[in-house]
This record gives sequence, C-alpha cells and structure tokens, in this order.
Amino acid sequence: MSDIVKKEGYPYAFTPSACATCEGRCCTGESGYIYVSKKEIFAIAELLGMDVNEFGVKYLFKKGYKYSIKENKVDESYECVFYDKATNGCKIYQARPSQCRTFPFWEYFKTRVDELKSECPGIVDV
Repeated sequence: MSDIVKKEGYPYAFTPSACATCEGRCCTGESGYIYVSKKEIFAIAELLGMDVNEFGVKYLFKKGYKYSIKENKVDESYECVFYDKATNGCKIYQARPSQCRTFPFWEYFKTRVDELKSECPGIVDV
C-alpha cells in the first residue's frame, strides 16, 4: 500500500510519514491564523472536556468575523497552542480544524510548490 497521498488538481503529492521528521513546521514558524468554524469550536471544546465559552476565552481570538486559535511565541517563532513539541504532534488531532486536516492541499500552494517544499519535507513531485 502506498504512503503517498495525491489530490486531483494539485501538482504535488504528500508522504504523511515525513511528518515524524519535520518538528511540526506546519504548526510552527511565522505567525498566522488557524481559523475554526463554530462546529469545530464545539468539537474541540468537547474533546478537551471544556465548556465552549471557557474554551473560547482560553484558546481563541477574533479576527474580523472569524475565530482563530491562539499561538505561543517561542524564541523568534510561533506555534499553535495545541502543538506538542514533546511528541511532535497535535493535542487535538482527532478534532483538529479543517485548515489543519487539509494541509498541504491548500489552493494557495498550487502555484507556490517551491515554498511548500521548503516548509514540508513530505512534498513529492507527481
């Protein structure tokens, strides 16, 4: 069985096993937004055993009309509050937002494959 994930319309493929080698580059680095929908907010709060309002206050901030997960500043970098450096994984993996579940197959990267390759060691040419 192949370890390579392909998605129609994308000029690259992805090897998920490479995640073990990269130290969470998709969860760390430059500051950005990790948008969550209302449904995702409720799912993450439930996974964490938290009241949704408590979850929102502790882990979210509003950007325009959307909500984003907070980040932690670590040295000269940023990381998602749910990134676990010790395990190189996501503390909310089962309920992670769509933005995280769909990486690296984002529309943005269709024309920026070199940028994606510099960030993600799992990107391979098709």
